Amino acid sequence: MSDFRNYSTTTHGVGAGRALAIDEGLRAYMIRVYNYMAMGVAGTAVITLLLMNNPSLMQTIALGPMKWVLFFSVLGLGWFAPRLIYSGGPVLAHGAYWLYCALWGAIISPMIYAFFAKNAGGLVFQALAISAVTFGATSLYGYTTKRDMTGWGSFMQMASIGLIVAMLVSYFFITDPGTSKTVSFIISALVVLLFSAVTAWETQQIKEMYVEGDQALIARSAIFGSFLLYGSFITLFVHILNILGIMRSND
Repeated sequence: MSDFRNYSTTTHGVGAGRALAIDEGLRAYMIRVYNYMAMGVAGTAVITLLLMNNPSLMQTIALGPMKWVLFFSVLGLGWFAPRLIYSGGPVLAHGAYWLYCALWGAIISPMIYAFFAKNAGGLVFQALAISAVTFGATSLYGYTTKRDMTGWGSFMQMASIGLIVAMLVSYFFITDPGTSKTVSFIISALVVLLFSAVTAWETQQIKEMYVEGDQALIARSAIFGSFLLYGSFITLFVHILNILGIMRSND
């Protein structure tokens, strides 16, 4: 009986020590993910501000074919991100992430420029604050919940594709300004709801990457995790800003 107690105490101590190591490692890993994401958002802001200093460039991006080049570049990079981050070296992984952030900065720069040109710059900061609160709340839920959200992935992927198609249809085929504004508002509201759920799901998946993943790939998983969360944050920001802009124009 004494030997059994000693063995139980020993194995319990090993298990507790391993759990503590995982907990500390997971905390450090998630901090790295959020730090990369925050730096990505800051980098996007810098790119946006630099481009906004050139009004002619803003017009070129907003009205010319360049916006579609940027749009499909972001979609393509988002699609191939896992392969780029995990199959190449660390330089390629970082390069893919920072290029993604820079492309987003170029895409949203005409939108931000238009708000400031209309003396509505305050809405940009308001949208940023709302996005940060929404992102923080949903990401915290994804990190702490015991509910398995694995099954959400397929639905959210299909919903995202559906919303992209709806946005393209609205842009090319709805010409009436009033109808277009209403459809844009509805789409943005649905995007905000969807990507709030996506943020929670992604956070749980990023957490699982550490708990169940190859420890040799943790650094790349952190970059990939920040890639996912950055995309969700910037999407929330763009559509919340669009909603605020439409609401202001209706006042």
